[in-house]
Amino acid sequence: MIISLSELSEGFRIALHALKTNRLRTILTTLGILIGVVVITVIISVIQGMNTYVSGELSAIGTDNVFVTQYPWMINSWEEWLRVRGRPKIDSKHFEFIQEYATLAEVVAPEVATRRTVKYRNEDLTRVIIYGTTPGYMVLSDAMPEFGRFFNDSEMQHRRNVCVIGWEIADKLYKDVDPIGKRIKIGSQSFFILGVMEERGQLFDFSMDNNVLIPYTVFQKAFGKHRSLEIQAKAVNPELVEELKDELEELMRRTRGLKVGQENDFNINQQSQLMDVYNNLTKVLWIVLIGIGSIALLVGGIGIMNIMLVSVTERTREIGIRKALGAKRKVILLQFLVESMFISSIGVILGLLISIGLATAIKQASPIPVDISGWVALLGVGFTVTIGLFFGLYPASKASKLDPIEALRYE
Repeated sequence: MIISLSELSEGFRIALHALKTNRLRTILTTLGILIGVVVITVIISVIQGMNTYVSGELSAIGTDNVFVTQYPWMINSWEEWLRVRGRPKIDSKHFEFIQEYATLAEVVAPEVATRRTVKYRNEDLTRVIIYGTTPGYMVLSDAMPEFGRFFNDSEMQHRRNVCVIGWEIADKLYKDVDPIGKRIKIGSQSFFILGVMEERGQLFDFSMDNNVLIPYTVFQKAFGKHRSLEIQAKAVNPELVEELKDELEELMRRTRGLKVGQENDFNINQQSQLMDVYNNLTKVLWIVLIGIGSIALLVGGIGIMNIMLVSVTERTREIGIRKALGAKRKVILLQFLVESMFISSIGVILGLLISIGLATAIKQASPIPVDISGWVALLGVGFTVTIGLFFGLYPASKASKLDPIEALRYE
């Protein structure tokens, strides 16, 4: 079907006139399309932004780091908790065994934590996280002291009361005073400050700078040995992470004295497990919300078909006159298709504009980098063409097939 430029222009002119004549009906019809476009484009953009944000946050854990823990990171049911709650704790002998025999780990370090009030002179901060670890922490966390130095193996082995403080502690507690060489009181213990860690920011709104790092041997002396250690290991090569997990499992089973067939009484965790849980959650969210948006688009499309059928009925006599004057079927078909796509395009354009506004508001109000990407805008154009053609084709075809004599008799 070849359409001339003049016929196309005429189709636009007639369609625009018809829509202006029925403004309220046009607005109500486009509302369904608008809502559907807003829901789908904003959902896609928010989920994309969340994926970027979560991936960036989880990267702080390290993709090539493996964690040996007493309990799994994710406990999915009460029954699972009852099954694992009696597990024996992980202690220093397990760490030392792994440190000695692990061949696929670049570095191995323990971590144990508690919360305490820290003081300097008359200033204090409550609920500060106190980590007990080793110098390997710097490699595992990819963080170095910004000022001063980290404690060394000798200070750890001799249980010296030394520490490295987080950037936030230095900023809030020492203000304009250089903390290096000063004392900080952790609970009832006094510690000599060796360094200040570089600023690391937040991980899911959890500050990674509100902490004090001390040798884990000192931690056990000061706060007891009843807490279970978490053993962290970094693979010598990112491609060997799975092999490292197998090696750590085998070493832990040996040091635990587990026999063949006995279930592990510990867990091997890594960053990808958290990402998998997140992806499963967003997959369900994606399906549900995209379904809602699709229903809104379907309702909008049905609304377009309804208004076009009404329009064909109201303009039956006009169609008859135009056909009697020589208008071809393709011209009548084009006129109503253009009208249908025009209604659809109004909804899509307004929907995209509102989506951009909402995305900007979300981006400014939250840490999620939400943007309406180019392919999402192209998706909107696709919606215009698809909905306009699909739901406008039947009314347009019906109009083009009207018998001119019967149409002229219509009252």
